[in-house]
Amino acid sequence: MEFEEYRSQFPVADKFTYLNHAAISAPSLKVLRVLESVTNSFVYQGITSYPDWMRRIEEVRGLFAGLINARPDEVAFAGNTSEGLSHVAQGILWKEGDVVLLPVPEFPANVYPWLNLKRKGVGVSYILRREGRFTVEDVERALSPRVRLISVSYVDFIGGFRCDLEAIGDLCRRKGILFCVDAIQGLGAIPLDVKRCGIHFLAAGGHKWLLSVMGIGGLFVSREVMDIVRPACVGWKSVVEDDNFFDIRFDLKPNAAGFEPGTMNVAGIYGLGAAIELLNKVEIKRINERICALNDLFFEGLKKRGFKVVTSMEKEERSGILSFAPPSDPGAIYRFLTERDIMVSLRGNLIRISPHFYNNRTDVGAFFDALDDFS
Repeated sequence: MEFEEYRSQFPVADKFTYLNHAAISAPSLKVLRVLESVTNSFVYQGITSYPDWMRRIEEVRGLFAGLINARPDEVAFAGNTSEGLSHVAQGILWKEGDVVLLPVPEFPANVYPWLNLKRKGVGVSYILRREGRFTVEDVERALSPRVRLISVSYVDFIGGFRCDLEAIGDLCRRKGILFCVDAIQGLGAIPLDVKRCGIHFLAAGGHKWLLSVMGIGGLFVSREVMDIVRPACVGWKSVVEDDNFFDIRFDLKPNAAGFEPGTMNVAGIYGLGAAIELLNKVEIKRINERICALNDLFFEGLKKRGFKVVTSMEKEERSGILSFAPPSDPGAIYRFLTERDIMVSLRGNLIRISPHFYNNRTDVGAFFDALDDFS
């Protein structure tokens, strides 16, 4: 019952059985009200609200930093995960022959920014997943002397496997390798500590588990590596004296804010801040426990009906994603569920369920009622 008080914050639950947070979340009323408020300030107050906008941007920077146990000066805002990872890929001072190591299959956001380095003489090699999983031993076996950076998704977007960031981070520390994380499928649903995991770079959009809006996210750049990375895309806000429009001095900010080249997405940042405040109020640890409890119900129901669940249910590998393989046409099942207002995702031949903390047993029951009707 302690989570039911938050359900009314998500009107999407009145119309849909919304189990699709690994795709796009529907934000809360708290986010809506903040967006309405900041939009009103644009319309009715214009530039007179500028100091308030700038103060709130720094508050939200601190909120994002707190979410991952970083310092505010290690956080920049980016439009999405791909943009954040591209900032890293283009900003590192590479040497010809350097290699980036990635798991495969992998979501393209964590592939294309690295493939784009070919023109700089940087290669890409791969860690092959086995049934969606890989271990730190797999990572170590895939290493070569030229590997300069390892970049992984915290959570696999297909099967929901959560990799061992601490073990990989420890490996990177011992080998002197940079460590980058695409955190979008975990941040907001699972606790994450960049310091404990030895992460140097992290990027995550806000429109999935963070329950924010599209077009805004965060980029973490550790102070430990600021001397080997430079913003490739710069503008008036990238420099130290960003309010000095007449005395041009190309002194880049010595922190993550240097990756913010120009006018900020104020509305998006406001929305992200409201979303993180709600998550903090509920507490990420409790959110994770709640999501796992809901996925336990989905797992038992699918197992009872003879469906093959491909997601690992091991405690250290679980995430908010639960994917299963239907015995018949998965596309037909997906379309049937959608017609019944059951929002899930079709990923290849798998149906992907991704509940959040405000979902409940009624949603679980509605899902299985629809699945049984299809059968």
